[in-house]
Amino acid sequence: MSQEAKSHPGSQKKLTLAIGGMSCASCVSRIERALSGMAGVSEARVNLATEKASIMFDPSTVHPKEFVNKIEDLGYKVDLVEESFVVRGMSCASCVRRVERALESLEGVLEVSVNLATERASIRYLRGAVSAQEITEAVRSAGYEIVFYESTEEEEIIDRERKAREEELRRLKIKFGVGLTLAVPIFLLAYWEELGLGGLLPLSRAWNFIVQLGLQTPIQFWVGWQFYMGAWKSAKHRSADMNTLIAVGTSAAYLYSILATFFPGIFEARGLVTAVYFDTAAAIIVLILLGRLLEARAKGQTSEAIRKLVGLQPKTARVLKEGIEVDVPISDVKMGDLVVVRPGERIPVDGVVIEGRSTVDESMITGEPLPVEKTKGNEVIGGTINRTGSFIFEATKVGKDTLLAQIVRMVQEAQGTKPPIARMADVIASYFVPTVIGIALITFAVWFLAGPEPSFNYALLNFVSVLIVACPCALGLATPTSIMVGTGKGAEYGILIRSGEALETAHRMKVIVMDKTGTLTKGQPSVTDIIPVGQRDVKDILLYAASAERNSEHPLGEAVVRKAKEENLELLPVNDFVAIEGKGIRGKVDGKELLVGNMALLRERGIPIDFPEETLGGLSSQGKSSMFVAIDGELAGIIAVADTLKESSREAVQYLREMGIEIVMVTGDNRRTAEAVAREAGIQRVIAEVLPQNKAREVKRLQSEGLVVGMVGDGINDAPALAQADVGIAIGTGTDVAIESADIVLMSGDLRGVVTAISLSRATIRNIKQNLFWAFAYNVILIPVAAGALFPFMGILLNPVFAAAAMGLSSVTVVSNALRLRRFRPARI
Repeated sequence: MSQEAKSHPGSQKKLTLAIGGMSCASCVSRIERALSGMAGVSEARVNLATEKASIMFDPSTVHPKEFVNKIEDLGYKVDLVEESFVVRGMSCASCVRRVERALESLEGVLEVSVNLATERASIRYLRGAVSAQEITEAVRSAGYEIVFYESTEEEEIIDRERKAREEELRRLKIKFGVGLTLAVPIFLLAYWEELGLGGLLPLSRAWNFIVQLGLQTPIQFWVGWQFYMGAWKSAKHRSADMNTLIAVGTSAAYLYSILATFFPGIFEARGLVTAVYFDTAAAIIVLILLGRLLEARAKGQTSEAIRKLVGLQPKTARVLKEGIEVDVPISDVKMGDLVVVRPGERIPVDGVVIEGRSTVDESMITGEPLPVEKTKGNEVIGGTINRTGSFIFEATKVGKDTLLAQIVRMVQEAQGTKPPIARMADVIASYFVPTVIGIALITFAVWFLAGPEPSFNYALLNFVSVLIVACPCALGLATPTSIMVGTGKGAEYGILIRSGEALETAHRMKVIVMDKTGTLTKGQPSVTDIIPVGQRDVKDILLYAASAERNSEHPLGEAVVRKAKEENLELLPVNDFVAIEGKGIRGKVDGKELLVGNMALLRERGIPIDFPEETLGGLSSQGKSSMFVAIDGELAGIIAVADTLKESSREAVQYLREMGIEIVMVTGDNRRTAEAVAREAGIQRVIAEVLPQNKAREVKRLQSEGLVVGMVGDGINDAPALAQADVGIAIGTGTDVAIESADIVLMSGDLRGVVTAISLSRATIRNIKQNLFWAFAYNVILIPVAAGALFPFMGILLNPVFAAAAMGLSSVTVVSNALRLRRFRPARI
């Protein structure tokens, strides 16, 4: 797709978009009208032949993203690219904002999200608008390094990232070790006389300072070099970040100490006390490196869920080639290949069983603990474990198309997105460092001009303390670490959360709208009652009815046949089978004339229906369909059939209500059936006889009441309502369209997954708020303390060494708190 964005007189720009899904002139006029009516648009032209739209607009009034949203809202597609890559060298939230701004400045880029915890950036842009070279230059111009992975194998990418993380840990360990080794003697020298070491080895004050300088210099410029590099990159872009604070603070202490070592007269002539702070600068650098080391180690654990998911796929598959079993790499498996799986092995790719029988543990994908029986025609999922028998299946999805690969991709995309609460923290962090530098300069000036003697020493130490105690990295890590752990934990329980925004919104839901068929119910009719007439045997009624219905394609007939198979009944042959449209079936079974159908069929044949009205009314009020079975001209019994509730539905509804969430059932069924199902499920509010296209309207009506609305569905007809809802939750056993329209996907059909998703959302948002509280609390409390706010009242000043320890501790606290989410367990009802 080509995209142009040219400047025009009057601050106008021209944008060309490729649009898919147009079929006629009415599509063209519809899009043109919608675009022309937008604020800031002076002209919009759509060409059906080229499938492109040309828009003249004022970029100060409207963003290209709004055009894309408008076109997609109309039901058409704009050709977009979503890409992610690694950004190296970020250290705090202000780094995140700088990278985001650099990428957002590129023409055609619609969305950018940079994650400090994963070091990944995700961008969404118009195809053809931006090249990889432009993206690389934008990131590098911001002062950071970018890594595009040529391999498309997720496991290889994650393995490279793990190795890069291990290399970073190794580097930090070496630098920390060297720094600590040199810092210990500096501290001994700083307190040489106080420790009584002067008697063992006399050392003049001047030589003591010189030896400290010799030990501190490699700490300052080798161990702490990364802080200088980061500060320099920021300075080149007229910006500042955490590295700036550390570099300025330690350099101030270091340079003052050099002057005090070699030119003490400068200070003594002004009546100032000469002292060196090599120990302070050393401690700050070493302690911050220790914080970085602990933080890097903890951050490595946040991506554990992704590593577990990727590790589920085996490296090889056993494929049948000309009747011979051959082990091949998983990447060589193609659609249509026949794959052999033995007991205890992982299923390599998705497929359909064509031979054999087994039970499969799908818990790692769906979260369901019980093994699932697999026979001919059943689907199997790559990464799941074959438990008992052997079978052969035909590969239907391989590589990036397998369900496991899609799950990994969805989890990673969610981890790369930001909820609104995170964007607020990023904006605050972008102003944070300049504000801290300003506070530090004011602190220095106040102490130097109005502080007690030696005022310069006090001013310098408090200046350094303010710079060092400030912690923008804790602000940057507060949200992404929790989002990473939360979405990863959801994947473990078969809950795929597509975005950080969905994760945040889910905890605010007040109403959940549920579709009936396939969501609350099993989605297929089942036999619920068999009521005999007189002395007839229940099993005989079922046997004869199922034998007659075995050739029927009607869902009610299929339900009867299924029930007979569940009871292990051997069906009898049927002769003279005739389907009577709208009424039932007729046939001969075991020499007996059989009729199975509705009341109208029996009355037409003159068969009396001697059955209590209250029994028939009771079945009807419960939403059950009655099938009358007549044998040789006499009523033998009634078989009641209904789309029954899933085993988990009542429990899920009960638990959601206890959580303070109102449940509304929306269905196209008649009111009597709908109310019967709702009553059984414990739902009090029912909207029945709703056309599929009107489900979204019902969701919108609830939203107009000021409610945050969730929608749970599984069918194509639920897709508009899922998209309209604040949070769309799709049953993973449903259609692809419904799943694509949803914000959260439950891999199993168990509605208790909705309870788990909301509980996880609440736990994650609670964790994020705790992290933000700690991050802000450290800064709000300790910056004034470092500036000396307590000195006039309590005589307390914050030593820069303790400031460095507090700063490092704040980041470790935030990441460690996020890791507590790994202990999340779903409620068992």
